[in-house]
Amino acid sequence: MPNPLTDLSSSELSHKKPTSPHDHQYFKLFKPYGCLSQFVQEAKRRKQVLGDLYPFPANTMAVGRLDHDSEGLLLLTTDGMYSYNICGKHVEKEYVAQLDGTIDQEALTALQTGVEIGIKGEKYLTRPCHVQKLNTEPELPPRGRNIRDARHGPISWIKICISEGKNRQIRKMTAAVGFPTLRLIRIRVGTIHLGKLMPAEVENITDAVNNSKKAINR
Repeated sequence: MPNPLTDLSSSELSHKKPTSPHDHQYFKLFKPYGCLSQFVQEAKRRKQVLGDLYPFPANTMAVGRLDHDSEGLLLLTTDGMYSYNICGKHVEKEYVAQLDGTIDQEALTALQTGVEIGIKGEKYLTRPCHVQKLNTEPELPPRGRNIRDARHGPISWIKICISEGKNRQIRKMTAAVGFPTLRLIRIRVGTIHLGKLMPAEVENITDAVNNSKKAINR
């Protein structure tokens, strides 16, 4: 089993002096479209990275990741064990997704029961999950890059909750049932919600996380 304190690549850590292991900090970020979920720039091309958004403390790591074209809630922390627990214990993640086309009940049922997608060249059947079609468009800030709108064909929105996190899983799932994802925003990880954050905004949630830990240990 990987050690979250030693197996993290340099792309996942901030390049600042170490912080005290007894003084961990926790943050939530509205990751904007196009930003990479890492601290190190790619060699071939310049893209926005996490360190461009906020002066995070030493050894901050992203808890999981969001693809560059996905948006929403990204947790960050200096606590490797917290990151491991969130990523490794099937904590539920909730997303809203804008789809190309008007999704039907057959496709919703398929998503709920599990669909076959490709992962690293192998076939994989996704676990059952909760999926709900939204009757109205969710209130979200505009994305930095234009998306094809309803004038160019029908669109629909779903809310989907999964407890696994395969590479580009939701995009592969919706494509598998015939409704490709146009926009994907994560709005919840476990009990932590995106709330009223705007793109690129960061909130220090250290007190809330520590209070939650104390409540669990009572």
